[in-house]
Amino acid sequence: AWKTEHPADVAVTSVAYSAGGVWPCIVGTALLVIGSMVLALAVGICSAIYLNEYSQNTRSIRLIRIAILNLAGVPSIVFGLFGFGLFVIFFHWNVSLLAGWFTLGLMILPAIITASEESLRAVPNGLREGSLALGATKWQTIRKNVLPYAIPGILTSSILGIGRVAGETAPIMFTAAYAMRDEMPWQVQRWTDFVFQGVMALPYHIYVVSSKIPQNEYTERVQYGAACILLLLVFAIALASIVLRERTRKRLSW
Repeated sequence: AWKTEHPADVAVTSVAYSAGGVWPCIVGTALLVIGSMVLALAVGICSAIYLNEYSQNTRSIRLIRIAILNLAGVPSIVFGLFGFGLFVIFFHWNVSLLAGWFTLGLMILPAIITASEESLRAVPNGLREGSLALGATKWQTIRKNVLPYAIPGILTSSILGIGRVAGETAPIMFTAAYAMRDEMPWQVQRWTDFVFQGVMALPYHIYVVSSKIPQNEYTERVQYGAACILLLLVFAIALASIVLRERTRKRLSW
């Protein structure tokens, strides 16, 4: 930390991004993971339901599936530049949580769609036919007889997405992450400003501390400490998904 003299002889204290703890980075990483996963799961599950339950095996649908599989292999830096051009510049969201959510959500969306569609396909057709035979509508059948049995597989895909989102540096470097921010994300003048502000994040913090500032024994400890905390944070969020998946499986019986 350092102090600078204000013109009115008032001491102003600031904290450098290489010191002062990593609590803002933990909060920022958690917000990025939760927001992007909510967006990706909402769009991914809806897309998987359409592809598996409503669409026909036409040429256009096969091309869409191939495009989804190809997008899953696109490097994260490409998604970062795409998010920077679309959300930050074109939509004028600037470097913000909202831009980071959409960029990270698009990055893991192909994997979520593919895994969700496979989970829906694994549900026996007998459940669908029995529900339709009893007079249920198509949507009632999907909502009551298909989705509940596919949720464990969908949660498994979310666990894989959490690991990738939490550890990515390139996308958030262009769209959501600040090297230093003195205020916490909820310290805003208006509540609408919450999603239009950037945050500190552990992956970007590790990158900055390890490559953008002079190295010494202290920065080495900060690097390893932040990496350890990042692993623990990913483990905690993934563990919560695993517990939720197991509880969902116990409530279901084929």
